[in-house]
Amino acid sequence: MWIGVGYALGAGLMWGLVFVGPLLLAEYPPALQVVGRYLAFGLIALPLAWMDRRGLARLTRADWIDALKLAAIGNLLYYLFLSSAIQRAGGPLPTMMIGTLPVVIAIVSNLRDGDRDGRLPWARLALPLLMIAAGIACVNQVELSALRADAEADLWRYIVGGTLALGAVVCWTWYPIRNADWLRSHPGRSPRVWATAQGLATLPLALMGYALLWGGMTLSDSGFPMPLGPRPGFFLSLMLAIALLASWLGTLCWNQASQRLPTAMVGQLIVFETLAALSYAFILRGVWPAPLTLVGIALLVVGVVTAVRVRPQCSG
Repeated sequence: MWIGVGYALGAGLMWGLVFVGPLLLAEYPPALQVVGRYLAFGLIALPLAWMDRRGLARLTRADWIDALKLAAIGNLLYYLFLSSAIQRAGGPLPTMMIGTLPVVIAIVSNLRDGDRDGRLPWARLALPLLMIAAGIACVNQVELSALRADAEADLWRYIVGGTLALGAVVCWTWYPIRNADWLRSHPGRSPRVWATAQGLATLPLALMGYALLWGGMTLSDSGFPMPLGPRPGFFLSLMLAIALLASWLGTLCWNQASQRLPTAMVGQLIVFETLAALSYAFILRGVWPAPLTLVGIALLVVGVVTAVRVRPQCSG
């Protein structure tokens, strides 16, 4: 069990790096960070595709269209929203909002697939949801107070950042549900092959996005030094690190944890990602979280852990 917990912790530490990129590359447009990350991820998927070539050859045209949709929304659009949110609102608020995903996904699945999978009892979800809302409110209050104390701060920019983080939550609520739909309707297909197919589908989308972004910035005479920005070495290194560690190795660690731990326990350990991302954000700020922020983080973690322990009840 402890080996499984260690793998889950490793996955959380690596997934938390996704939230660091926009803070370390504050002068880079979020769209460039998105296409850079997924170009790197697509290239990493190529040798995996060679290993899975027989399984990939079985996919139909409709399957590849589904893979493109999942890659576009679950990878590119999600990270565009997230990186834009972090650059505008800072790290804590978007991270807290993304930390609610296990519960949001469960609620949407409850509404959408309750007849098939069993329904979560709303009465048992009420308290965890209240704790999660209170936790986000605590962190939001601290961030807003800091903005009001800063004469140069832009409140509207913070509000836009929070809205973009909500868009990221919507994208990654849609993605796992639709991905599960495909896996359920294709029980004879390998989940690993399907993951590799999505990585391959990401590559042409990222290439197209990079070309459009480069052309658009050139035509608009933005002054941003394309193709790799003002710090090309750091940009390339960070994109490769995030693609390798967060997109590939983090998922590998999570799969290892899932094989060793009960499903209910694995769901609770997703909070490692939230805690890692918040830790990185405050380390970069060089400050210790305010007491109210710590209270908010604790409320979020307890709320999520409590909510994911609620088991569906079969209807009828």
